[in-house]
Order: sequence, then structure tokens, then C-alpha cells
Amino acid sequence: MPPKSSTKSAKSTPSSHKHNWKDHKSTPKQPLSNQERLKRLFTSLCAQIDGGHFSNAVKTCDKILRLEPKDEDALQTKLFLLLQTEQYNAALTLIDSDDDHAYERAYSLYRLQRESDARDVLEALRKQSDEDDRGIVHLEAQLNYREGSYQAAFDLYNQLLDTAEPNSEEHSDILTNLQASQKHLDFINTGFLRALDTLPSSVTSTLETAPPPVQHLSAAAAIATASTLANASSESQNAKPLPKKVRKSRVPAGIVPGVTPPPDPERWLKKSERSTFGQGRRRKGPSGGGGATQGSAAVESVPAHAGPASHSKSGGGKSKKKK
Repeated sequence: MPPKSSTKSAKSTPSSHKHNWKDHKSTPKQPLSNQERLKRLFTSLCAQIDGGHFSNAVKTCDKILRLEPKDEDALQTKLFLLLQTEQYNAALTLIDSDDDHAYERAYSLYRLQRESDARDVLEALRKQSDEDDRGIVHLEAQLNYREGSYQAAFDLYNQLLDTAEPNSEEHSDILTNLQASQKHLDFINTGFLRALDTLPSSVTSTLETAPPPVQHLSAAAAIATASTLANASSESQNAKPLPKKVRKSRVPAGIVPGVTPPPDPERWLKKSERSTFGQGRRRKGPSGGGGATQGSAAVESVPAHAGPASHSKSGGGKSKKKK
């Protein structure tokens, strides 16, 4: 049996350990330095971009910029993310006073369908940079295509196709845009002429000699007429009664509204008072006369030569013989 002194010493050990743990817990954490916080935020940013979580990556960029407002890497990454998520107004706000991102400004203006502003920025950028800049040539070709200058767009796409790497994503995109420009050019040069040849001569003779149609209504009158027609159509649509929906709680089981045939409206009347009473087939007797009505019984005819025995037999009773 162990001595009592060793038992008391074993019991006293956990209390001292518990006291030390409380002292360790009460010590406050030291705040992280800005350098350590930036390191962690950039690590999270890289993981979010690799995973395709661009919205969360934009928020992480905002956290970095709050710590370091002039961090070039964070600004460039946020601009890239805004363009990837099609937030072009926010991208313009970010690079509004920055001349180092003129191409991104021109691209954002092009995507916002502000072609004239994008053209001005692109012309200024073309004077400063090399003429063989592929990004500028791509954007200029897209602007020409949207503005209807299909021949200029076709020439620029051919220029890009000659220097593009085969079997690349850029090569396939250039081919797609080149084919679209070629189709427009074919229609302008020969397509509409073939369409005119298919029309009858009575139409083409008057079409070639007739002056172009003149719009007699002014712009204000046309707008007023369009608004009147729109109001009239909306009023006619509002005038139509909307079909009343049937509550599901009031529909009996097994009934489908609009599919199940409606019940007979004369189901509450007597059968003799209904319009279909007496329209069915009637049972004909042996003589060919009319059949019996509901509730009547057919009476068999008794032949004249039948004796009393046969008559009594039809009645169901037994005949008594007289002695």
C-alpha cells in the first residue's frame, strides 16, 4: 500500500497545473502588424483568384487598399477583377485620374457602348504607343465593326490573323470575327443585288425609279403617335378580364379545372323532368309494339287453346283434381 504522503502530492499537482493554464489564458494577444496583415490578405487573394471567386477577391483588394491605398499590385488586380466581372463603371471610376491605364479606359468605354469616347482615347493611345500593339489593333477592329466599317475591320482582322499563333484561343476568335465581317461585306457587295433579282419585275421597276420614302411626321409628332399607340395597347390589355383562379381547397378530389368535363346542369331535376327523358332505346315486345315504361311489368299472353292446367301452371299454384 503506497504511503499517504505520495497521494497528497499527486492530488496537489493538477491544481498547480490549472492555475498556470488560467494565467496563460488571461494574457492578451498581441495585434498583428500591417505587414503581417498584408501578407495574409495577399495569400487569401491568390487563393480566391485561383478558385475563381472574383467577387470575394474584389473585397479582399479593398481591404488591402485600406491598409495601403497606393499599392500598385492591389490596384492592378482590382482593375483586372472589375473587367472580368463586367463592372465597367467601377473600373472607369478606379482609373479616372490615371493615365497609365488608357487602354483599359478605352475598352470599358467600348463595352459601355460609348464608341465616340472610346475612339478618342484609342486615337490618343495609338499616337503614344507602337502601331503593332495587338491589344490596340483588336479594339480598333471591334470599334470599326460596331460602327459599320466592315472593310476596315476585315483588313485589321487579316493583319492579326497573319501574326497569330495557330491553334490558339486568339486565332479562333480572330477567325470568328473575320467571318462575320466577310458576311457583311458579301451582303453589301452582292447579297442585296441577288435579293433584288428574286423580286418580280413589277416591284423592281418601281423600286429603282421611286424616290426614297419621306417621313411626313416630325420627331415630336412621331413620339406622340408612338406614345398614344402604346397607351391604347396598354389600355386594351388592361381591359381584358383576367381569368379567375380557382382555389385548390374548393376543388373536389379527382377534378382537374379545365380538363374534367363540367357536371350535368339538370342533375338536380327528376328524371322525368329532364330534357333527355325518354330519348333512350325502348324495349320492344313480341308483337312489335312499344316497350313498357319504367316500373311496369311485361304480361305474357296466354294462348286460347290452353287449358286450366296450363293457366294454373303459369300462376304458380297446384291444380286439384275432382273425384
